[in-house]
Amino acid sequence: MASSLDTAPDKRRLGELGLIWRIAARYPGRIAGALAALIVSSAATLGIPYGFKRVIDRGFVGSGGSPAHVATSFHYLLMIVGVLAIATALRFYYVSWLGERVIADVRREVQANLLTLSPRFFEENRPSEIASRLTADTALIEQVVGSSVSIALRNIFIGLGGIAYMFILSPKLAALLLLAIPVAVVPIVMFGRRVRAHSRTSQDRVADIGATVAEVVGAMKIVQGFNQESRERRRFADVVERAFAASRTRIVIRAIMTAIVIGLIFGAVTLVLQQGAVDVARGRMTGGSIFAFVVVAGLVAGAFGALTETYGDLLRGAGAAARLGELLTEKAEIAAPLKPQALPLPPRGGLSFDHVEFRYPTRLEVAALHDFSLNIEPGETVAIVGPSGAGKSTLFQLAQRFYDPMAGTVRIDGVALTQVNPADVRARIAIVPQDTVIFAASARDNLRYGKWDADDAAIWAAAESANAAKFLSDLPQGLDTFMGEGGARLSGGQRQRLAIARAVLRDAPILLLDEATSALDAESERLVQRALERLMKGRTTIVIAHRLATVRMADRIVVMDQGRIVEEGKHDALVARGGLYARLAKLQFDSEVA
Repeated sequence: MASSLDTAPDKRRLGELGLIWRIAARYPGRIAGALAALIVSSAATLGIPYGFKRVIDRGFVGSGGSPAHVATSFHYLLMIVGVLAIATALRFYYVSWLGERVIADVRREVQANLLTLSPRFFEENRPSEIASRLTADTALIEQVVGSSVSIALRNIFIGLGGIAYMFILSPKLAALLLLAIPVAVVPIVMFGRRVRAHSRTSQDRVADIGATVAEVVGAMKIVQGFNQESRERRRFADVVERAFAASRTRIVIRAIMTAIVIGLIFGAVTLVLQQGAVDVARGRMTGGSIFAFVVVAGLVAGAFGALTETYGDLLRGAGAAARLGELLTEKAEIAAPLKPQALPLPPRGGLSFDHVEFRYPTRLEVAALHDFSLNIEPGETVAIVGPSGAGKSTLFQLAQRFYDPMAGTVRIDGVALTQVNPADVRARIAIVPQDTVIFAASARDNLRYGKWDADDAAIWAAAESANAAKFLSDLPQGLDTFMGEGGARLSGGQRQRLAIARAVLRDAPILLLDEATSALDAESERLVQRALERLMKGRTTIVIAHRLATVRMADRIVVMDQGRIVEEGKHDALVARGGLYARLAKLQFDSEVA
């Protein structure tokens, strides 16, 4: 069962990063290269203090300041620096490549899973929230894979390697310093839990910003038309301030955690080095050894101090991975059966509803269809009429198997839809919706959405049939003209005719038509109506009727109310009966009825 995306504070830990590791593991060669470069660069970093120790002990002290020994020591040091530079560059390349590759794969997998989900999921979850997860959350994961993980591993290698080297230089000083390190771990664990919770909250507030922007931008004409700019500014400012407050709390906690950890670590280093200075004064350590110890101790302290930063980033990445994981693991309610039944060939176009009971998951208290039965013969045109909420659009939803009925059966050519692959069901259907969907793509791509492999000849034939060829040929680049967001470059009538041409290309035996001519001017309506008449010929057609012309040309009119069929027949007979249809006709249809 689909459910709303979880927005509660994430109580899970770094284990959520398993999603990232699962995808990154597809590229073992890159991971091996990154690890090798990471180990070499970490070793070279620790080799620099050794190089300075050699310079001091052999060049300045052990050999009386011999120029030859000084030169040799600096040559070794330069070699270490060269290795460090090359290894660091390789590490940057490999981890950056992995970060970009993992994000690309995550986005593709999430999108692929979203395409399988039923409409219920998108009714319960805002598209803007989903889009935020595919942008803001993936950016966090990119930072984790391309930077934070690498930095964390580098710090761990330097920390552990530095501790080992400090034991070689002075076991006593190293042991004293090592005793202080666990003290710094306690605040990391304590504060880390709070950082994790606040990171999830902060990400949710950022998603709210994206949702608000998308909503207002998409309705800008309404906002300006009703002079609500001031209100929207205030509303957006409130959302931004909530996001800032959530981020500020997280930043304060991380700042306190960082201050405590760094203070503890560097304080311990200072106290330990005080003992080291005494050992040098008494001749127990060389000047080079204490210098190397100081540098390595600084590297170790910096490494463990930096872990507080990367740990916070990893926690934020884990929260992002959890949010994306919810999208990735969401299961489709409507899926093909294990052994799908094939629809009959050739297709006939019969459609039937047998004692169907259906309630929308988000409105379980109201029956959209109640004991509904309707049989539509192949090639028949049926007009569906009824007041708002009568269940007209629900017939389209069930016919395309976007939902399954709670009781009863929907059949195409005698086969129950629940026994068929949903893709096979939808291949038998073409739809012209009332709210035409035009993609931000070329006219050609919008037209061939009905049949992607259609050639230009078929596209132009469909456009001609839909009375769309003239305005398409007049576009600046013809079929290659970009339509703009939502078809912004087209009029309402042009968008509708383009949708009809798309359905013509589909060439499906069943046509679902939510007639959308009520908002068009007379000329556009005439062109669209002629296109619809051509499209309906030879097809089983269900029309949600808004115009008298469509109702009159139907073979049968079905009148619905509260999910039931209350009247059925031809136009004149239904008007003469004086029932619900007659009242709707008088109020809704053309003045011809009067």
